[in-house]
Amino acid sequence: MTAPLPLPPVPQPFQLPFHYGALHQIGIDWLVDPGPAHELLAKHHPSLTAAAFDGGRALISLNYQLYFAQYPFGGGITQEIEFNVIAFPTEEATRLPQLTYAQYAQGWDQTKLLGIARVHVVCDNPFAIRAGQELYAEPKYPGWFEVDLPSLNGPTGETWTVRCKAATIGPDDTLVKDSSPLLDVTAELDGLTATAANSAPVTGYGTDREGRLLAGPMNVYQPYRWYDLAASEHSGRTRLALHTPDDGLGRHIRALLGDETPAIGAWTHQSPPVAAHNRPYYLPTRTRP
Repeated sequence: MTAPLPLPPVPQPFQLPFHYGALHQIGIDWLVDPGPAHELLAKHHPSLTAAAFDGGRALISLNYQLYFAQYPFGGGITQEIEFNVIAFPTEEATRLPQLTYAQYAQGWDQTKLLGIARVHVVCDNPFAIRAGQELYAEPKYPGWFEVDLPSLNGPTGETWTVRCKAATIGPDDTLVKDSSPLLDVTAELDGLTATAANSAPVTGYGTDREGRLLAGPMNVYQPYRWYDLAASEHSGRTRLALHTPDDGLGRHIRALLGDETPAIGAWTHQSPPVAAHNRPYYLPTRTRP
């Protein structure tokens, strides 16, 4: 019998679990040729194998997050975008159910072994970058975002637009923005019917510098909304533009997605509001004589 493994350390000043005060998220999925996905995992996560769906294709996912966290000293807002291969620990292959993409997207894998193997994570919060690197072995580095998101405080609609740009970390852990764009992604989900997807907890995989595989589950306390984009008439609902196609993030996305691969699905989560400040009204006042 294999001896149980120790838990990974939690270095100061971090504390787990990390609690999200609010989370707004969109993910876009693509089914692709498995060859490049296997090559990428062999280099970055050698203990993982790319999952196979719908004729043996690999699944690539790009997801954007906007989240709020409350700390003893106040609050913090973070944005990040992840580029992932859906994968599982190679040694656990016999435990996996055989699923179609649609079944996986709706949360049928209750083993939660099918998780996100992070290849790139771009983030605008230096503290969150450090936390991701030290706690979860995330390949996390700085960037910043311009977005146009569905909101109760804006016009009606279900179109998400995310523009990701380069950045560096300057003195005193400050984010230094660069005007260089990395990628733009748009998902026009207006008019589509969403399906409730019980896909959480989502298992995130990381490989540390010693080659050890880490798994970190993330609970989301309400179902995701999943949009089936498999029909040909939905092929234009998502758009992805790479501004650095030959370097880093852009090179890996182009290698896996090519130029014409349509998205197979999208999924969203938006935290419900906890309060609303309503419209004022007039009160009668006494007229002075």
